[in-house]
Amino acid sequence: MVSAPASGTGKTTVMLGLLRALAEDGFGVQPFKSGPDYIDPAFHRAACGRASFNLDSWAMDEGLLSAIAARAHGADLCVAEGAMGLFDGVATRGRTGFGASAEIARKMGWPVILVLDVGGQAQSAAATALGFARYDPDVQIAGVILNRVASPRHERLTRLGMARAGLPVLGALPRRGDLALPERHLGLVQAVEHADLETAIAGYAAFLRAHVDLAAIRAVACGTGPKGAGALPTPPAQRIALAQDAAFSFAYPHLVQGWRAAGAEILPFSPLADEAPDPSADLVWLPGGYPELHAGRLAAATRFLDGVRQHARTRPVHGECGGYMAMGQALVDKDGHRHAMAGLLGLVTSYECRKFHLGYRRAVLDGPMPGHRSGAALKGHEFHYSTILEQPDAPLASVTDADGNPVPETGSRRGHATGTFFHLIAGEAG
Repeated sequence: MVSAPASGTGKTTVMLGLLRALAEDGFGVQPFKSGPDYIDPAFHRAACGRASFNLDSWAMDEGLLSAIAARAHGADLCVAEGAMGLFDGVATRGRTGFGASAEIARKMGWPVILVLDVGGQAQSAAATALGFARYDPDVQIAGVILNRVASPRHERLTRLGMARAGLPVLGALPRRGDLALPERHLGLVQAVEHADLETAIAGYAAFLRAHVDLAAIRAVACGTGPKGAGALPTPPAQRIALAQDAAFSFAYPHLVQGWRAAGAEILPFSPLADEAPDPSADLVWLPGGYPELHAGRLAAATRFLDGVRQHARTRPVHGECGGYMAMGQALVDKDGHRHAMAGLLGLVTSYECRKFHLGYRRAVLDGPMPGHRSGAALKGHEFHYSTILEQPDAPLASVTDADGNPVPETGSRRGHATGTFFHLIAGEAG
């Protein structure tokens, strides 16, 4: 598990460089992402050529974690990227750290490599690392990678502190301002949008090779994963038209993999290219993404809009977050311009009126949605800045956050159309 004390320490750069370097050395590497992040897995795949999957101990039961961990079959090494700080989670069930990267590391038996930003300190960094090593005795800190080292003297002093703390230093990365990935309001830009991702990842790998002990990292790898059998989620239909492009790309890999494994046919199409969903599809699924950045193009995509409207007359259409917004009556962009959307729902959303929405969601369905009956409990994650201006349709679910507090974004349903602002991760057992 590649983790850190906090976000912004450079763990993604380390993760991508490590994946590529190990793959270049001939190792089959299975990447994972701890937590609900849906952007990083695409970068992982680009780095090592193998699909990456989310592991989330808040939203997933032991059976699903086992089924996802089994995706590593045939790989030589598993490398997981943590989210936020190592012990950062929610306080559900009366304990802190629920859903944290440390919990995944503990369940899998994976040692943790801690990436430390040592800018502005030297020996003091060892006190931070030592605190992490002692905070939970069931989580093994196998070593540290020092990031943003200013000089050979800075490295020497920091290594002295780590030696006193008894923590192995697996690498020391000099400070370089050109290694940051571009970002936008939901974090990193998507992998498909990066101007020259291959060159960037190759540069990360070369940087890691020059400053990190890859053999030592391979040597500390261990763990067997959770015990017991499990299954990936079952498909909500046999033939699923799945929107896939820069505006609609946030579908969790384990869901799509589960659908395919169960024999469902995935029929990709691009709304931005004005492609209509396959007319033979049983279900149209519009995942999240960045429709607010492409609202004008979507409003002009008549074949796409007419296609989903025609489909919704007789068969289900479901949207998540950005897909939900595109199913609505209109979307207001950051400049205040109103763009007509599909009109399957009366929803009107605004990216001009920005409000941060972030967190786990538990939803109990008031009515059925594709793949789930009325009354079913679902778990997911919400992450967006758009605000609802109008929501005239019936709510889809009663929604709460991780601590059981009501959430006003209930989703909507009208006829064969359903949508939510949260991204579905798993149905709740029982």
